[in-house]
Amino acid sequence: MRLAEVFQRAVGGDASVRFSAYDGSQAGPADASVGIEVRTPEALSYLASAPGELGLARAYVTGHLEIIGDVYGALTHLSEMSLRDVPWGERLELLATLGRTRLGTKVEVPPQERRLRGLRHSKARDREAIAHHYDVSNTFYEWILGPSMAYTCAVYPTHESSLEEAQFTKHDLVARKLGLKPGMRLLDVGCGWGGMVMHAAREYGVRALGVTLSRNQAEWAQKAIVEAGLSDLAEVRYLDYRDVRESGFDAISSIGLTEHIGKAKLPAYFSSLFAKLKPGGRMLNHCITRPDNKQPARTGGFINRYVFPDGELVGPGHIVSLMHDTGFEVRHEENLREHYAMTLAAWCANLDKHWDDAVSEVGLGRARVWRLYLAASRLGFERNNIQLHQVLGVKLDGSTSGMPLRPEW
Repeated sequence: MRLAEVFQRAVGGDASVRFSAYDGSQAGPADASVGIEVRTPEALSYLASAPGELGLARAYVTGHLEIIGDVYGALTHLSEMSLRDVPWGERLELLATLGRTRLGTKVEVPPQERRLRGLRHSKARDREAIAHHYDVSNTFYEWILGPSMAYTCAVYPTHESSLEEAQFTKHDLVARKLGLKPGMRLLDVGCGWGGMVMHAAREYGVRALGVTLSRNQAEWAQKAIVEAGLSDLAEVRYLDYRDVRESGFDAISSIGLTEHIGKAKLPAYFSSLFAKLKPGGRMLNHCITRPDNKQPARTGGFINRYVFPDGELVGPGHIVSLMHDTGFEVRHEENLREHYAMTLAAWCANLDKHWDDAVSEVGLGRARVWRLYLAASRLGFERNNIQLHQVLGVKLDGSTSGMPLRPEW
């Protein structure tokens, strides 16, 4: 079996993908728009040492494997990298080839890969996990996210809306669901670069406090708040949400934090936020979820090692039940899965537009991590492997919710 055919079998490419290898072998149509180039024996060794997405990611991140054409387009043509459809005779031959390559070619784990130490979801380890992903380069994030610096699912009013319009719409949807009015106090946990905090202050006259475990985010946000003339209303602190001392907030938003909390910590998380609300106060939880409650919460492989260490995703039903059990009355829920796929498509385009600058800023390895991660995530939302849910709850004032008879958003 030639090397190109070996790799084609190993990663489950369909007939429309072209494979080529360093030994001169080829598989698949020569005029295919998507190609996989196995440049060195190390590419096969990575696949043999860590079969599946992790081995493929290591080979790509290190440059031993190249994707010709659009990465997203390439991923749409690759299977889940399983050998189950390969006949046993060919499977054994394939495994023997990979085994010989693995023994003859030693490879190192790429430096971009991260394994955390210490107690899972302790404050110290959470701080390290957040720093790994967010304390990269604010300039790098500006190129990907655009002027809004919003690193969460946007809400597209139409298919033709721009990313900036969609991010404004997302922040405004959250504000309207929370019923924000001038003079209210908002706590935004996991606030990122302060987009929701500044939107609430600027558009609704709300006194907004945001907290983040990323020092880079906090410094950028505070500077942006000053430049926008919002210092009298808005503030972002480098702080764990568990260490916020204030309480009596009229509203709380959590946009993209729950994924970092950990399933075992979610009851304490919701209880902490419930305790910080006034009676009648609303809380909106916006997070990525599994499509159901049957799958394991912990992420694995590429995402856990390279992107979100210790990330855990639960099903939407689990989120709703926990909020109910904590004391919230859940009043509204919606799935924005398609919107996140569109958001990721825009981020992918931004990264491609600024590719050379991004490589200069963070290095080729990390830039490749992001190119693969954004494209794979887009595909995940399109195929319903992951979802994005907003759940709105209220802390009842006795038995009074203070909610409108019908949604006003």
